[in-house]
Amino acid sequence: MNPSDLISEGSSLMLFGMGFVFLFLTLLVLATSLMSKIIDRYFREPAPSGVSNRIPVDSQTASSNDQGELIAAISAAIAMHRTKKAQADKRQ
Repeated sequence: MNPSDLISEGSSLMLFGMGFVFLFLTLLVLATSLMSKIIDRYFREPAPSGVSNRIPVDSQTASSNDQGELIAAISAAIAMHRTKKAQADKRQ
């Protein structure tokens, strides 16, 4: 076989493979989008009343009490991590 024939066959195989992967991924995205639309249309759950799903983006909208609770939660998580790590180090 001639080297130019090998390059030609390799290029055509590469293009066929890339085309197949592109087609498969396109169909996968379309199928996922279609399933999402079907689920949203027919099986939508009502939003709970009185509860907002929005998280305040601006730090000024969050109250200082929320900030205090957040700091307390983070501090507790760090303390728990440190105690678990210290216990694991003692075992070794």
